[in-house]
Amino acid sequence: MTNFKDYLREQMKDPEFKKEYDALEVEYAIKQAMLDARKASGLTQKELADRTGIAQGDISKLENGTANPSLKTLKRLAAGMGMKIKIEFVEAHS
Repeated sequence: MTNFKDYLREQMKDPEFKKEYDALEVEYAIKQAMLDARKASGLTQKELADRTGIAQGDISKLENGTANPSLKTLKRLAAGMGMKIKIEFVEAHS
């Protein structure tokens, strides 16, 4: 195992690990989408905080995954970046 992808591939063979990893998929996707959107907007966390009234420290926690945002918070963040939220339900895969 020379890198993280190899390590992860090996760990995913364990059903318990895979179950826990899959359970976090949505949270990771939200965190990554927030981070990508902020960067695409050319904003720092501080600038986004100033625009939204959400503390920079709280934005940092959301982006690094140590806090989970409410839908209301996601809407405020999106508006601060001149964006809106799109949520969709997709077919579950096994």
